[in-house]
Amino acid sequence: MQKIIFYTVIMFISFIGKSIAQEKSFEERAREIGNQIEMITKEEKNALKMEIEAIDKQIIEGKISKEKADKLKLKIAEERAANIETKVAIEEEKLNQLIQDRVDGKVKFEPDSTKVKLGGRLYIGYEKFKKDSLNKPKEYKELRTTSQFVFALGLNNVITDGENLENSDFRVAGSHFYEWGITYNSRILKNHNLLHAKYGLSVMYNNLRPTDNRLFVKNGNQTNLQTAAFDLTESRLRNVQLVLPLHLEFDFTPKKISKDGTKTYFRTHESLRIGLGGYGGFNLKSKQITKYKLDGDKIKDKQRGDFNTSDFVYGLSGYIGYGQTSLYMKYDMNPLFKDNTVDQNNVSVGLRFDFN
Repeated sequence: MQKIIFYTVIMFISFIGKSIAQEKSFEERAREIGNQIEMITKEEKNALKMEIEAIDKQIIEGKISKEKADKLKLKIAEERAANIETKVAIEEEKLNQLIQDRVDGKVKFEPDSTKVKLGGRLYIGYEKFKKDSLNKPKEYKELRTTSQFVFALGLNNVITDGENLENSDFRVAGSHFYEWGITYNSRILKNHNLLHAKYGLSVMYNNLRPTDNRLFVKNGNQTNLQTAAFDLTESRLRNVQLVLPLHLEFDFTPKKISKDGTKTYFRTHESLRIGLGGYGGFNLKSKQITKYKLDGDKIKDKQRGDFNTSDFVYGLSGYIGYGQTSLYMKYDMNPLFKDNTVDQNNVSVGLRFDFN
């Protein structure tokens, strides 16, 4: 379980880092190179100034003649100029590569950003590049499949045969669920953006807090709620599940058209979205947490076991929302406790975030 959490977090950080890097524009990266050239020039000039002042001091102290001092000044000025030329050449090579990346469509370009200052002057050839690049049709790389990090949270409870949620054995506001995972979104139709297959891997945490100072007690193949012999400040049953979700997603994000009108391409998670489907997997672990006071001491117990919970879980789920945020609902078709005389099915309602 810890390995699953670790690798999922690493994938998420990598995904976010890559997205941020791709968003940096041509103008921003060119400005960074320009600032570096200015810093190189400034540092070399300051160093030259200090060296000249040191030579002038030697003249005043009579250590060297003015003629020798002039020769030394010329020599160090030539050395500093060579340093500037060498270091600036490296930065200009970076700029040339940046321009090539822009031509190849690897770097975002903002047409309104027309000035890039390099070393106190406008870089020669930049205006020509800007004119050429704006006149050249932009090429769009079409991705039929994208990935998202999913996080969901909300209220959790159970539906019991013959009862309703108003008479639930569990606190409505105190029972929660959490879910996080990685999903992939594949456009089904080549030339239409409506239908998508959404699939991936998720970890679900379903928490139930009983009412009326009760806790779960396992009696053979039955697991039932019983009143505790002492006052509980906390009573919670948590089930952790690893599932494979699958949804048919209707994405109403309109198609995009390039500025020159020659290309049509598609985006996702920018308009109304509806997902219908389900999930299947297995229960990783069950744990009951109770807190109470005994003889003035605070006691916290953690009881791990299967509690007769279903080993395999499967259910229906759906969501409706706009952009990356949706109203989310899921329902376990398997009973919470596999052998109880009365079936109870877990149900969750909350918010879902698909970070594209």
